[in-house]
Amino acid sequence: MLLQVSDTDQGTRIDRYLAEQLTDISRSYLQKLIGDGQVTVNRTGSVKANYKVCAGDQIKIEIPVAVEPEIMAEDIPLDILYEDQDLLVVNKPKGMVVHPCPGHYSHTLVNALMYHCREDLSGINGVMRPGIVHRIDQDTTGSLLVCKNDYAHNFLAQQLKIHSITRKYRAIVHGNLKVDTGTINSPIGRHPVDRKKMAVNHKNGKEAVTHYRVLERFGSYTYVECQLETGRTHQIRVHMSSIGHPLLGDALYGPAKCPIPHLQGQTLHAMVLGFVHPVTKEYMEFTAPLPEYFEMLLKRL
Repeated sequence: MLLQVSDTDQGTRIDRYLAEQLTDISRSYLQKLIGDGQVTVNRTGSVKANYKVCAGDQIKIEIPVAVEPEIMAEDIPLDILYEDQDLLVVNKPKGMVVHPCPGHYSHTLVNALMYHCREDLSGINGVMRPGIVHRIDQDTTGSLLVCKNDYAHNFLAQQLKIHSITRKYRAIVHGNLKVDTGTINSPIGRHPVDRKKMAVNHKNGKEAVTHYRVLERFGSYTYVECQLETGRTHQIRVHMSSIGHPLLGDALYGPAKCPIPHLQGQTLHAMVLGFVHPVTKEYMEFTAPLPEYFEMLLKRL
């Protein structure tokens, strides 16, 4: 890739200049390319990230071809709530990533599923996400649906699309909710400033609906059930934070310092999962018991 610096960009740091020109590539990755000698100016050799470009500079960027890593099966125990020849429902533990991604190419749920199911996983979402129809966050626990073949995957993905799958979560939120039940209907999209976060975004967001009801009040905290009508990224975390009641332990959407020592991530558990089976066409519903840390926290509060 070759770029030529215009007069208006004279004096700009090269890493900033490239980030402005190549908006689909992160500045940190561009800095890595510069550090690796993949960026040269006027054919004279590589430069440092603080080099200030001059009008007329010809910048050559060599972006390595992305190599998809090989995902290995791993003998990791699974808590299986249900299994048949078409699908399984697993109870995901806290701290486990659902599928491989940068920084997490092993010890994920997919690594465990590949060992347990061998070749029997749907391939619709590619080699990085075999069998995965929907996801929950790394520190969210609970029920997750996995498909063993493409027919089951397509059938259940359609249910997700029309919002007919039952998904009820348990959460502990900051503060004392004023009402016993409520509905949050606010679109969710990428945060306009912090790209690692989602946010209520009325301009560019997608429809998102969360129903909640109070199960128990602890004064400074409230134990709630949240039922998803849609399934946007971080939906419950964003919605509860948007009404002033972020999830306990959620440093991304709530207080940076958690008031409960040693609590890892948000207190969120995917408890109930219900759907129509792709073959029998019968409605099935499964309940993942609360994890021990969650039970202990409720007793403490």
